[in-house]
Amino acid sequence: MILRSISAMKEGFKLLPGYFGRAQQESLLQDVRDILRAAPFYQPTMPKSGQPMSVKMTNAGALGWMTDKQGGYRYQARHPVKNTPWPPIPDTLLALWDDVGGYDAPPEACLVNWYHGEKSRMGLHRDQDEDAPDAPVVSVSLGATALFRLGGPNRRDKTSSFRLSSGDVVVLGGKSRDFFHGVDRVYPETSTLMPSPQRINLTMRRVTRPDRG
Repeated sequence: MILRSISAMKEGFKLLPGYFGRAQQESLLQDVRDILRAAPFYQPTMPKSGQPMSVKMTNAGALGWMTDKQGGYRYQARHPVKNTPWPPIPDTLLALWDDVGGYDAPPEACLVNWYHGEKSRMGLHRDQDEDAPDAPVVSVSLGATALFRLGGPNRRDKTSSFRLSSGDVVVLGGKSRDFFHGVDRVYPETSTLMPSPQRINLTMRRVTRPDRG
């Protein structure tokens, strides 16, 4: 079942349709281009098999999320190919975090996922590599519409599916912070922001526990 209504959301999960208008989306896309000049996309691989994922990745912020056969899932402070620090998180995204995150410390990582073809997808997973599980996960969709699937804290829990369009924002907070989620498909010819069927997803996370004194 594909849902779009806010009333259908699970506890702590927020879908904010059209949070960013077209002009803001274009500005964010330019921010992504600026990130890529400093930190180009790289090909992540699965930790056990070494198989390449169907998306390409880069990061912004003090820390970047990584996966490969050698080191598994982890955060690190430098680009895996260039060995340079990640560029800063764009101000527009930091303002978004402040507006919708409800958290008293800034994000430290912004993962940039590039869905570059109709076969690009993201399997069901939970974000468990952070030491600040009370912080939300905040993400922005740019480009082609995607089919997002949200489950529960167990992999076999019932799932619901939502279409995410360009400019939509998703917040995984509260209990939903620990829920399985993924992207099952990308729909071609659904956005003119980028060449079809390309999609960019920007996901902000707090990685370390903030020092609250």
